Amino acid sequence: MTEAVIDDIVAVLPPLLNALEALGFFQRHLHPPAFATVMNAIGAPDDALQSAHAAIDAWPEQFAGLRERLNGACNETLATFAGIRDVERGDGDLVAVFRALRHLPRAQEALYPLSVQFPPVSNFFLNTANRENEELLSRLEVGASEHTGIFHDHNEPGSRGGFSVYVPEYYTRDRAMPLVMALHGGSGNGRGFLWSWLRDARSLGAILVAPTAIGQTWALMGDDTDTPNLMRILETVRKRWNVDASRLLLTGMSDGGTFCYVSGLDGASPFTHLAPVSATFHPLMAEMADATRLQGLPIFITHGKLDWMFPVQTARQTQGALAAASADVTYREIDDLSHAYPREINAELLEWLNGG
Repeated sequence: MTEAVIDDIVAVLPPLLNALEALGFFQRHLHPPAFATVMNAIGAPDDALQSAHAAIDAWPEQFAGLRERLNGACNETLATFAGIRDVERGDGDLVAVFRALRHLPRAQEALYPLSVQFPPVSNFFLNTANRENEELLSRLEVGASEHTGIFHDHNEPGSRGGFSVYVPEYYTRDRAMPLVMALHGGSGNGRGFLWSWLRDARSLGAILVAPTAIGQTWALMGDDTDTPNLMRILETVRKRWNVDASRLLLTGMSDGGTFCYVSGLDGASPFTHLAPVSATFHPLMAEMADATRLQGLPIFITHGKLDWMFPVQTARQTQGALAAASADVTYREIDDLSHAYPREINAELLEWLNGG
């Protein structure tokens, strides 16, 4: 690698990672009435990234693969900022913000393969508590093998019914790992939602499965076509990797969280733990659920006090209804959370799943 290319990498990685962290903060704290406040809090890291990005295009052809990765990550990050800046200037609405945020997981997907080459990138894809964990860092140095890393099965952008998987690079066949199946929100997809969980699965050791609904959202009404597909996906994963059957978590955001109830309360569900986030729940679900299934079933409910789509009172009522049905309910209400995914809850969910 030439000295000039190294200098450019040193110049572009910090602003790229800073910009991605800022977008993560924005996504977590997005609340329509506080949009201007959150924009002010993240500042303008896109300006520094825009300046540093320009040098990449001049690299020699021998660095085309690296250039493509970094270019993709930078372009998708800047596209996210461009979309939310338009809204900041008054050109667009909340739908435009969500549309802009679709670029964020694409940026992370482009960047992740560089984790094994560049320690700052590897650190970015760890949760904060484990960024100085020398034992973990040494185990990650091996990089992905044919059995570890990120895999997509019929889950190309725009497709429905497929799934994406992340298997920690230090996975070995002789040790069963817990599994997290994470369900995206309405109109989302598993390929994008994978990144809401990857840091914690990578840091703490869990196989992560992110399916995509068959329809535009999960089968919350009418025929349940999604549960059979989730069972097929789970079986596919369990045949390929050593999964701990006593630690199977079904979790999800918004409609995905609601579908955790729809699918996970069924008496035939193999999932040992349910963790709906920012979800809604109809009391009839508790009445229609398998009574034996509910007895002592570990359910971890997370909801934001500022949720504008599913008011927090719904989650409080859900806690009461499930506890009355003898489920083992843990309830976490987050004061500053709107209708967004709180990645900070993931580590606690994994500790709970592991019996901590």
